[in-house]
Amino acid sequence: MPEESEQSDAFDTESGPVPIGVKLGSTRTVLAYPDEDGGVETVRTLTCLATYEDALTGDERVLYGEEAARQYPDRVQFMLRSGLPEDADRAELTKQFFEELCRSRDLPEDSAVVYAIPTIDNARGLSNLNDVIEGSSIGGALVRSFPESLCGAIPAMGDDLEAVDEIFISVNLGSTNLEACAYRHGEQLSPFVSGAATGNEVDRQIANAVEEETQGRVNIDRTTAREYKEEHADFNSFEAFTDIIQQPGGGSHEFTIERSVMEPLDDYLDQVVDELANNFLSELANTHMKPYQLALSRPIVLTGGMTCIPGLVEEFETRLSEELGRDIDATTAERPDLAAAEGAYRIAGQLARNL
Repeated sequence: MPEESEQSDAFDTESGPVPIGVKLGSTRTVLAYPDEDGGVETVRTLTCLATYEDALTGDERVLYGEEAARQYPDRVQFMLRSGLPEDADRAELTKQFFEELCRSRDLPEDSAVVYAIPTIDNARGLSNLNDVIEGSSIGGALVRSFPESLCGAIPAMGDDLEAVDEIFISVNLGSTNLEACAYRHGEQLSPFVSGAATGNEVDRQIANAVEEETQGRVNIDRTTAREYKEEHADFNSFEAFTDIIQQPGGGSHEFTIERSVMEPLDDYLDQVVDELANNFLSELANTHMKPYQLALSRPIVLTGGMTCIPGLVEEFETRLSEELGRDIDATTAERPDLAAAEGAYRIAGQLARNL
């Protein structure tokens, strides 16, 4: 199930509501909350579930996360593939998933919950997401949402909430969208979203490239393509790797991947730079020239799971600098895939102290 640290035995609710940060993502969900030693516990799991019938009682049982994907790959459901619960059915599945996750971690009702939301023009999906969090067993003291690109920037810019007092640009390299926004003391300037460069599209292209590179002998699904990306992609020193598949008529086939991972990622990063330079940054300059100038004099914060790829941040700096004809710096949190939940947790802590 969850990939990260072990569960805390208890929460200290005597000093007030427990702060909890939440990022419900299209591929993975992350929770951040206090551990028993005064630190932060982080849980990261696949955003999916599978149901099955108990063989003895006939009752419906629920598995979520990695265990669901491993045991029931034929019917596991990723309910947020588009980034948000689009309809009533997906909203109900998301509620079931989120409640199972909270219950398994024994998260308290007396809590202040902040959840990160994508920059996207989808009122119904955002309302459904809010209903999922509001209707859960946590957040009895407070439930608030903040932009994912702001939440993800907080751990990258200091040990507290320094990002809220700064002027900077944040770019979220996510599975379903490319998001960018300038922030001026927490105020959003020229929020931008594009589906032209996404992690999900990279996965699709990797699957197609593997088929082409192996001359049609190997077909992989997008889950396997994502695993190839996460395990092998490296802009600094990619190394060819081998894998084995079982043949339909028996036996196995070993194959080597040399181009199929990095070529789609190379195209992806070119598309990211093009979208930012020619759409987002040009609009920001036209509407907010002074904040644009100030923000580009500081590192651009990169967030989202794609930012975990080794060497991507440095390659982004190089390509955007060349595109703009000026030196650009970029930075990211130590774990950008966890940053949105960690930033939301810090905001929740501040809000809880003010209650």
